[in-house]
Amino acid sequence: MNEPDSPPTRKGPPIPVGRYALILGIVALVLALWGVIDRVLFRNALAREALAATALPVITAKPTAAPASEELVLPGSVQAFIEAPIYARTSGYLRRWVTDIGAHVRQGELLAEIDAPEVDQQLHQAQADLATAQANSQLALTTNERWQSLLATHSVSQQDADAKAGDLAAKEAATKSANANVERLRDLESFTRVLAPFDGVITQRNTDVGALINPGSSSGAALFREADTHKLRVYVLVPEPYAASTRPGVGAEVRFTEHPGQSFPASIVRTANALDPALRTLQVELQVDNPSGELFPGAYAEVHFKLTGRAGESIRVPINALLFRAQGMQVATVGADSHVKLQSVTPGRDFGTSIEVVSGLDAQQDIIINPPDSLADGALVHMVPAPAPNQPPAKAASGK
Repeated sequence: MNEPDSPPTRKGPPIPVGRYALILGIVALVLALWGVIDRVLFRNALAREALAATALPVITAKPTAAPASEELVLPGSVQAFIEAPIYARTSGYLRRWVTDIGAHVRQGELLAEIDAPEVDQQLHQAQADLATAQANSQLALTTNERWQSLLATHSVSQQDADAKAGDLAAKEAATKSANANVERLRDLESFTRVLAPFDGVITQRNTDVGALINPGSSSGAALFREADTHKLRVYVLVPEPYAASTRPGVGAEVRFTEHPGQSFPASIVRTANALDPALRTLQVELQVDNPSGELFPGAYAEVHFKLTGRAGESIRVPINALLFRAQGMQVATVGADSHVKLQSVTPGRDFGTSIEVVSGLDAQQDIIINPPDSLADGALVHMVPAPAPNQPPAKAASGK
């Protein structure tokens, strides 16, 4: 018996060898391109790192605009509105005093009495001399009238009549002199009563009962010292850059350490209108109302002035952003290409931690803080963030 025939084997079309070669070629080309690109990218990254390693790390900031108003704080010297030492005008011994320190007195109120017996005796003598002069003057008047009557009848000569008239004039002058001496001694005797020259408070008493009193400020100490404290004067020395802005009428606030948290309004009433040639400062006087007497003359005061700023006219930069070169004052700015440009600026007022720049700088530019003295125009830099408060400055990039 014959076996059945097996089915014939079917053969597909043959795969061309060139297609395999093309695929392998494309893969090889992609791998080659990837290697080249990777090497190029690596080389560029290495170049950038090398360039960053050579660039100087800097901290930058932008200038600040001048405010529309600014506050100037200066120390002030507080004085009473009126303050005067009270001296004796006559000599003697202090009989009694009736006011002590802290006493509020009115003008003309008795402060003390002086016992001056010598002045009393001199007044009595002067009164007696005045009486003598008045008697002599009366006698000379009667004599002159008689001689003028005799002259009318030609009983005496004109020369004798003129002599009597001259004697009358001399006696009248002597009477006036004696009367003036009496008035002087009466005034001197009235000075035995020491009176308050104005309304105020007694701040010093430098005498006591039985003390020898000498008249005048050159030969004796002041018996009392009085101050009028219903209003206080505050004197401030304003630096020259602010002198033009400090004018009468400008408002201010005065603060005292013994009154924390409180401010007392004040206003400028006058200025010296001239700078002190030694200090280059302007003396300014302010006045503060003190109706309750809670503020004391002689205290330390902190005066806060409300000055008009120069908004839109200038900008300010930190003082540590300045460079002092042969070309003058400069600042170092950083452009978009990270290269340095040194710009000359015109300075204005110095505020201590910052300085006013009148021209030569744009408010939108980045300026370098603490630039090194060796920094040159066109140098390459890279900006690092400013350190946080109480943190050390950022370190320069190492390039690794």
